[in-house]
Amino acid sequence: MIHFLLKRAGMMVATLFVIMLITFSIMHAIPGGPYSAGKRLPEEIQAALDEKYHLNDPLYVQFFDYVGGILHLDLGPSFKYEGMSVNDLIAQGFPVSATLGVLAMLFTLAVSIPLGIIAALKHGKWQDTLIGFITTLGVTIPSFVVASLLEYFLAFRLGWFPIFGVDNLKGYVLPMIALSGYSLAFVTRLTRSSLVDVMRSDYIRTARVKGLSERQVVVRHGLRNSLIPVVTVLGPMFAGLLMGSFVVEKIFALPGMGRFFVQSITNRDYTAIMGFTLFYATVLVILVFVVDIIYCLIDPRIQLHLS
Repeated sequence: MIHFLLKRAGMMVATLFVIMLITFSIMHAIPGGPYSAGKRLPEEIQAALDEKYHLNDPLYVQFFDYVGGILHLDLGPSFKYEGMSVNDLIAQGFPVSATLGVLAMLFTLAVSIPLGIIAALKHGKWQDTLIGFITTLGVTIPSFVVASLLEYFLAFRLGWFPIFGVDNLKGYVLPMIALSGYSLAFVTRLTRSSLVDVMRSDYIRTARVKGLSERQVVVRHGLRNSLIPVVTVLGPMFAGLLMGSFVVEKIFALPGMGRFFVQSITNRDYTAIMGFTLFYATVLVILVFVVDIIYCLIDPRIQLHLS
C-alpha cells in the first residue's frame, strides 16, 4: 500500500511538471503579449515593463525562474491587475467557486445515486422510464439555459431566492442547481447502468441462492461493486465543479474563479493563465489520487492492478 501511494505521488509531481512545461511553452509561442492587446505602448515603456517582469530574458531562464517561484508557492504577479499577484486572484475567487462546487457535488451525490439505484431496481418499469427522461433532459440542456430559467422564475418572478450575489447560503441554491444539472444527470445514468450490469452477475445469483435478503444483496454485493465506475468520474467532475463555471457565475454575478480565468485569457495575462491552469491541474491530480485510495478501500484487490 505504501509503495502504491509513493508511486502515485511521484506520478503526480511528474504530471504537474509536464503540465507546467507545456503551458509555459504554449503561452510564449502565441504571438503578442500581455501588453499588446490594448493601445500600443511606446517602445521605452514596453522595454521597461519587459525588464521589470524579466520578459526579455531567455525562455529557459524565465522557465526556471517560474519553477523557482512555484516551489515557494508564488505564482507570480498579474500583468493586468495592477498590484495583485496570481495568488491574490486565486485567494479572492476560489472560496466562492469552491463553496459552490462543494454544494453542487453534495447535491449531485445526494440526488443522483438514490435515483440511479431506483432506476436500476425498477429496470424497465415506469420509474426507470421517468428517471431516464429527466436525466436525458439534464445532459442535453445547457447550464446557461437552466440558470436563466431558475433566475427568471424562482428569483425574479417569485422572489424566493436572491437574483444575484452570495451574501448568504440562500444565494448559492440556484447556482448550485444550475451547476450540478449535467453532473447529476450523468452520475444518475452511470449508477443505473452500472448497477443493472452488476445485478445480472453470477455472484449476485449465488448470493440470492444462499438465502440473503434482497436488501443485503443490493447493498453488500451489488451497490459496492457498481460504485467503482461512479467513483472514477467523481474526481475529475469534482475538480471541474470546484474551479467554477464562467457562464453560471456570470449569470448570477458571482465573484468566482471562472471570470478571472476567462479574463486572463482575453487579456493574455501569461502568469494568470499559467497559474490558474497549474492550480486546476493540482486540484485535479489530488482528487484523482484520492479516487485511487477510495478504489483500494472499496476493493483492496484493485491496488494490485493499479500498482
